[in-house]
Amino acid sequence: MLKKVFGSAVFGVEATTITVEVNVDKGVGYHLVGLPDNAIKESNYRIAAALQNNGYRIPGKKITINMAPADLRKEGSAYDLTLAIGILAASNQIKTENLDDYLIMGELSLDGSLQPIKGALPIAVKAREEGFKGFILPSQNAKEAAIVNDLKVYGVDNITQVINHFDKGETIEQTIINTREEFYKNLDFPEFDFADVKGQESIKRCMEIAAAGGHNIILIGPPGSGKTMLAKRLPSILPPMTLHEALETTKIHSVVGGVKDHTGLMAQRPFRSPHHTISNVALVGGGSYPQPGEISLSHNGVLFLDELPEFKREVLEVMRQPLEDREVTISRAKFTVTYPSSFMLVASMNPSPSGYFNDPDAPVTSSPAEMQRYLSKISGPLLDRIDIHIEVTPVPFEKLSDDRKGESSVEIRQRVTAARELQTKRFKDLENVHYNAQMNTKQIREYCKLDEKSLELLKSAMERLNLSARAYDRILKVSRTIADLEGSEEVTGAHISEAIQYRSLDREGWLG
Repeated sequence: MLKKVFGSAVFGVEATTITVEVNVDKGVGYHLVGLPDNAIKESNYRIAAALQNNGYRIPGKKITINMAPADLRKEGSAYDLTLAIGILAASNQIKTENLDDYLIMGELSLDGSLQPIKGALPIAVKAREEGFKGFILPSQNAKEAAIVNDLKVYGVDNITQVINHFDKGETIEQTIINTREEFYKNLDFPEFDFADVKGQESIKRCMEIAAAGGHNIILIGPPGSGKTMLAKRLPSILPPMTLHEALETTKIHSVVGGVKDHTGLMAQRPFRSPHHTISNVALVGGGSYPQPGEISLSHNGVLFLDELPEFKREVLEVMRQPLEDREVTISRAKFTVTYPSSFMLVASMNPSPSGYFNDPDAPVTSSPAEMQRYLSKISGPLLDRIDIHIEVTPVPFEKLSDDRKGESSVEIRQRVTAARELQTKRFKDLENVHYNAQMNTKQIREYCKLDEKSLELLKSAMERLNLSARAYDRILKVSRTIADLEGSEEVTGAHISEAIQYRSLDREGWLG
């Protein structure tokens, strides 16, 4: 007898429905076809033990299972439950009248209990698209899948619940969550607050500008000046995620199993801080079966690269294109996967191998040649893609011992959100532009018009600092953001001159 059960495979951040056809015939043997990987091939041992421990069995007949489309590679242990229900249905051990209405996924333990799966959210989105009435999956992933409306989600803990649902008509409790309510309830502030930072007012201002316009930023300073401390607090002043952004972010983290058990939408912006020994595949994504890398996991959030020159040069170079395109495409012989990667890059570095620069009190100093070699690890084109370069100086003792609290993240966030709202209004007719850092050359010409005086100021700065065309665009983008923070319609000379200050690495005596 032939029965069909439906599962799903995740490629990139999209899912594809898999039809599992189970045929039980005369003879002996167990044949699993349709490009399964080793985890799926081993599933018959898990299924046999799970069924036996719950009063059922794999029939001693010839069982042929085809996972269609047969030319698509299937991987992982999430098909155990799909295969087990298919075998029970095809061997007439259970009644399955409305099996076609459900998409079934789950990894089986030997006692029949279910383990969580990866990619529950993209699978649920696809199930709704294809008109399935329900989605049966492990209870740990139920909240994540229940984000999708117009689809009944049933979280189960054991295979017996699924068997009794089809065979005896016992109902499984549906998981229902109010996505909006759940999302807004979790929009609290992260544990790190700018009020903890003593002094460093100019750097806080810089961080505020970076957050308001979504600009990439690099902090340069000696050890202990507060670079890492400031970077960790950046997500606390970014505007709250929109529901659409939260869905996008949760989808990527769902694919790698990064959504915590029994949680739905991710309400906080991601903050990723990979170690400098990371490989280029781990950073950008890839592998023989592509997975998202750190730049995609920080989509809609912050990617912090501490000690930038310590990263391998080729690792930093592969980031150049995703920084511009805000997506990364991984190509393999048989398929191509595109992951979104619209992140804010925050980097920090010491100015020299010893950690100090132009500091007469420094315990160790490096020669100009050593400094040049150290700084040349970061390529010019990568630095050009970073809008704001700022020097961080150590905090004097008077500021450190001061009891007064600095401005809190809540207050800064209000100004940042107001500036972002202006940008949302400005770019409402443009599909892929939401804030100033995303503007292309044409939009910069349109929204950053300068008067004669400002143009003259920028021209002399360009000539004196020997800036590239890309750096010219960066200055205009940053000055547009400074104007937005002030609520100014026009970009003035004051905005331009402040933006020019934030190109430290282009100045004489740094890189050249």
